[in-house]
Amino acid sequence: MIVVTGATGQLGSQIVRQLIERLPPEQVGVSVRDVDRAADLAALGVRVRHGDFTDPATLAHAFEGASQVLVVSSDTHAGDAVTQHTAALDAARAAGAGRVLYTSHQGAGPDSLFAPMRDHAATEAHLAGLGMPFTSLHNGFYASTVPFLLGPALATGEIRAPADGPVSWTTHADLAAVAAAVLAGDLTSNGFDGSTPPLTAAAAYDLDAVARILTDLTGRTVRRTVVDDEDYTRGLVANGMPEGAAAMMLGIYLASRRGEFAATDPTLERVLGRPAESIETVLDRVVAGTGAAREGALP
Repeated sequence: MIVVTGATGQLGSQIVRQLIERLPPEQVGVSVRDVDRAADLAALGVRVRHGDFTDPATLAHAFEGASQVLVVSSDTHAGDAVTQHTAALDAARAAGAGRVLYTSHQGAGPDSLFAPMRDHAATEAHLAGLGMPFTSLHNGFYASTVPFLLGPALATGEIRAPADGPVSWTTHADLAAVAAAVLAGDLTSNGFDGSTPPLTAAAAYDLDAVARILTDLTGRTVRRTVVDDEDYTRGLVANGMPEGAAAMMLGIYLASRRGEFAATDPTLERVLGRPAESIETVLDRVVAGTGAAREGALP
């Protein structure tokens, strides 16, 4: 049985859906904090069990009988992400899984300027030390982050953010398809044994490029304005964001301008057998979703 954690989240849910297109549902299990939210999966024949990274005792039951476990990284950034990840990895080994997979990040590194990347690096170090087959998926930066970084740009016609650098934005759907392919088939001889190459879309874009794309999509000028780092964090705090979270958000820009998220690699597209979704496609959906088309809201 293949067990996927975080199966009601944005990435995990798509991985499970992709997986049951490849395998009988009864060969798939999920570990979720709230089993009621996975009722649709249970109805399809997927084994649904309660599992909580913060309560390792629950993971033994959730991972029982697993041949592989995919640990989807936690979205917590309160300093205990590594503790949660290592608890899940240890539980997968204790359950007798033959391979453990982890959704890491292309920018994972112990000296990253973006705190979650340091968490990923520490988790990967623990995973590599377990003494068992593993795959660490070096996912590209999730393209779903872009609308948040835009802020009110589609209404104001201005992207206001600190200086940044190119990022190879990659969609959850494409990354889910690759994870499901690794779980369902034998890709370990093609770069999926140990740490993978960066799993990214084909090109990297900074916010200047994003502004140009939005200008083309909307027919209205979208400007890119660089704001001071301290002014940016002060603005986030003034709008109710805790200081620690604001500092972490600034880290995205600090790390991107250092080139931590700029790498691109053909591996993802090779596995997909098609081009990865582009940032243009993602932004087109964002524009359509806001109604800010050519006759839309931009000034």
